[in-house]
Amino acid sequence: MCPCYSLVYSIQKARQQNQRLARSKSKGVQLGQRAAIYARVSTSDQSCERQVTELTAFAARGGYEVVRVLKETASGTKANRVERSKIIDMAQARKIDAVLVSELSRWGRSTQDLLDTLDRLAGWKVSVVAMSGMTFELGTPHGRMMATMLAGIAQFERDLLSERVKSGLAAARARGKKLGRQPGQRPKADKLAPKVIQAVAEGRSYRWIARDLGISKNTVTEIVKRHRKTA
Repeated sequence: MCPCYSLVYSIQKARQQNQRLARSKSKGVQLGQRAAIYARVSTSDQSCERQVTELTAFAARGGYEVVRVLKETASGTKANRVERSKIIDMAQARKIDAVLVSELSRWGRSTQDLLDTLDRLAGWKVSVVAMSGMTFELGTPHGRMMATMLAGIAQFERDLLSERVKSGLAAARARGKKLGRQPGQRPKADKLAPKVIQAVAEGRSYRWIARDLGISKNTVTEIVKRHRKTA
């Protein structure tokens, strides 16, 4: 069987198992669990209200006590999301037991990000629950199995990205394009050269100049050498 099909099959089986487990718990095991609802949309012309409405009803059916609702307008690829960070802080402070989301893509910006945040939440015994019925608790055997699959997917994504970068570089070289900084291109050094020369004229040491301007001592030396050649 193709590895991709095998992975999809494993995920489907895990989802079915998780849904059966969720149904078996639906008679009150989750009662009293404190949950935060997290809703996110990508652009300002979209609204979180439908997600919030559906998640509120989902929480009521599951017996969760919703302690906070956080809504965010931000791209899924954005690393620093303020409202999501608040939920993570709540989890660390042991103020919630679960995070409710409409789907995992609302929470994680990538497979690796999803895995990293799930792992952090698991350390505080907080699970992420999607309305699809998927519950991610990395402290359970099922959760660890899902984490293993997610890690495999994340590595696969990294490998694909690496291959695309290598392929792009090879294609650029084949077209005769020179890659990287070309000889004579020193944008930062050229920009700071007047300040370096002025500081040297004032009697400052190369080490002091490098530290003050945030460049290396070697860069200071090269700037002074070029200046003296053209002077």
